[in-house]
Amino acid sequence: MMSVVHPGMLHDYGGFPPETYKITYPAPGAPDLAQRTADLIKSAGLPTHLDPKRGFDHGTFAPAYVMYPNAELPIFQISLQHSYDPAAHFALGRAIAPLRYEGVLIVGSRLSYHNLRLFGPGAKAPSAAFDAWLSATMALPGDQRSNTLLDWDKAPSARICHPKEDHLVPLFAALGAAEFEPATLTYHDKNIFGGVTASSYRIG
Repeated sequence: MMSVVHPGMLHDYGGFPPETYKITYPAPGAPDLAQRTADLIKSAGLPTHLDPKRGFDHGTFAPAYVMYPNAELPIFQISLQHSYDPAAHFALGRAIAPLRYEGVLIVGSRLSYHNLRLFGPGAKAPSAAFDAWLSATMALPGDQRSNTLLDWDKAPSARICHPKEDHLVPLFAALGAAEFEPATLTYHDKNIFGGVTASSYRIG
């Protein structure tokens, strides 16, 4: 978990145009809030540590730039667990749920489809199938929704859409923080990158 006062930039991608490596997002960090969050996570019996050096990666600065272009709000990142275990990330969300009542916005940032080797028309059928399953699942009552998502890899085209689930498990953490609240579809597109169906949700 980052605890930097003035985070730098971590351009954690490759093969993109030169200008994408010049992006800056000068939002302040939130070290005090990071410490508060670490305490909550530890109290839940989960592992965590503070990183005083890590900067913003694209999972943060890309959406933040669109949402808050003035870069005035303090931001910090919580890392994923290496195992990508869904239950562990639901537990993480439950641990940090009190922050929602302290004026903190919890964002599970990634993409509901992430197969770098299958964009364009070939992604159309699998991404649509997985997105339809995800939409139906997100509409379920809280505990039923969570239990269904624990077995996300049994969904239609799940492993085609997410060969690695690093772009999906942030959703589990966000849901854990608002587990029994309804999910509202806030974004839906059927033609990202020439054929990908993807969606975003607000919980609560």
